[in-house]
Amino acid sequence: MDTIQVSAPADFHVHLRDGDMSKLVTPHVRQGGFTLAYVMPNLAPPIKNTAEAVSYKSRLEAIDPSITYLMTLYLSPELTPDEIRKAKASGIVGVKSYPRGVTTNSDGGIESYEAYYPVFEAMQEVDMVLNLHGEIPSDASTNVCVLNAEAAFLPHLKKLHQRFPRLRIVLEHATTRSAVEAVKELGDTVACTITAHHLALTVDDWAGQSFHFCKPVAKFPDDRLALQEVVKSGHPRFFLGSDSAPHPEAKKSTSSPTHACAAGVYTSPILLPLLAHLLESFGALDRLEGFASYHGRKFYGQTLASESKKVTMRKGSALVEQTYAAHGQTVVSFWAGRKLNWHIV
Repeated sequence: MDTIQVSAPADFHVHLRDGDMSKLVTPHVRQGGFTLAYVMPNLAPPIKNTAEAVSYKSRLEAIDPSITYLMTLYLSPELTPDEIRKAKASGIVGVKSYPRGVTTNSDGGIESYEAYYPVFEAMQEVDMVLNLHGEIPSDASTNVCVLNAEAAFLPHLKKLHQRFPRLRIVLEHATTRSAVEAVKELGDTVACTITAHHLALTVDDWAGQSFHFCKPVAKFPDDRLALQEVVKSGHPRFFLGSDSAPHPEAKKSTSSPTHACAAGVYTSPILLPLLAHLLESFGALDRLEGFASYHGRKFYGQTLASESKKVTMRKGSALVEQTYAAHGQTVVSFWAGRKLNWHIV
């Protein structure tokens, strides 16, 4: 197979930042082959209400109006059931939960879900999606760290699904076999995103390599295999959410005795060719369209029109650019300087 086509690829988890950084990275969504972006709310300060989300969407549309932006709110104490109903009426699609302090701009994250049950009840009522960053904070007293924080979170996922069975829930950027199995065991209202980079990386790849460091971190080879297997199986509740997370080059490449490097892997400008390259490597190229378009769109109710434009890729070596720079900002893509086996035509 030398040419493949994918109908209207959709990225159901992407960070587009704000200001000059947003001006640089937002056009990379289309450059990477995608026409829909499910936008994360963890700006500084985060997007906590409908007015802020609508304003943010307007800023993104001013940069690239050709993309469909699905907006989210940041789960915080300020969020109320009334605000949920207002958000739904304004076209906001989801609410993102970040446990406190586990990733970029999550210092205002949640500590207990019970306090938010009235919000979740309203979300279930109006059919909004709850997006979960599936880790608990590291805690030496309970032996929790970045390597087992996802597994330790899974009882919370199961409890939320049992309490709100009609609430659509997405476990974001799964990295472990235990997460895959947990989602498979739950009902049809629970789905899971998988990133491109977690289909490629294991713990050895980010230990000492800042450009492969993200939260949640890549885990063990068997965990990566579980992600690859569920993609290869074509399971309809597992789909792409890139978690493409740009940071200024200096913040990614530099750490100090008091400050770690920034957590995030940036894949937007190469995303669809990267996926084709990776899925082909483990015998799942025939699952690309389902994983990168159909499954996510179906779960989110984003109808794929029959006339939707297909993105065409051709087999052939293509070098990933070393850096992307504009508006006084510079970012480095995943696999910079390496060759991909597919390119968009």
